[in-house]
Amino acid sequence: MTSLPLDLHEWISFEDEEEDRTWVFDVTFLASSWRCIFGEGCSGVLTEPTPELQHGCCSYGAHFVDDDDRAHIERVAKRLTEEQWQFRKVSRKRGGPIHVDKAGDTVTRLVDDACIFLNRPDFEGGAGCALHRAALVAGERPLDWKPEVCWQLPLRRIDETDNYGHMTSTLREWKRRDWGPGGHEFHWWCTDSSDAFVGPDAVYLSMRDEIVELVGAEPYQRFVELMEQRRDTQVTLLPHPALRHGVR
Repeated sequence: MTSLPLDLHEWISFEDEEEDRTWVFDVTFLASSWRCIFGEGCSGVLTEPTPELQHGCCSYGAHFVDDDDRAHIERVAKRLTEEQWQFRKVSRKRGGPIHVDKAGDTVTRLVDDACIFLNRPDFEGGAGCALHRAALVAGERPLDWKPEVCWQLPLRRIDETDNYGHMTSTLREWKRRDWGPGGHEFHWWCTDSSDAFVGPDAVYLSMRDEIVELVGAEPYQRFVELMEQRRDTQVTLLPHPALRHGVR
């Protein structure tokens, strides 16, 4: 019997009725029970397991996709109080929370080897992203407060255009390779670890807002309808590789 590929996924694709585009969705990940386990056993993205640091995927700071992304975070940061943001004073002393690094990339500053917006476990205001926590207190969506790469993780949208101008847009899980060469050096990454597949709902439901922001309301709704059709016909979905192989 031929052995199955280790990273075997199922996909759904359909044509966009309004654009010259094909949408492709990673069913295996989007139908899985993945959820963020920050502070609940997340080992972080360093070369050794460090759950006690509670860095999550914030050890290297956030890279900004464009000037609008940067300007938005600079505005939002001004809303944070010292009770919400552990390093607010540090940010002021260093000229703001964002800078251009040695590689020429626009990123959030690092403080003690992690993002300047990351409150540490000993902070009275609570551990975790100060932007995320403040958004919840304000009754707003964290994705409206955070850098684009931060609220999108662990989702990734890739657009490819062929020689005739037709675009194929793929929504899938964020893999180690998406971090660049360093991603393969992580001791642990959440989408290939069974530890993180413990959510009560499928990703396409629990991350509805993020997916709609990435693909739009109509493509998302079409995907949901197709998933419901598969459920109604009792089609057995392929388990995520992290669950099939017990990756930790």
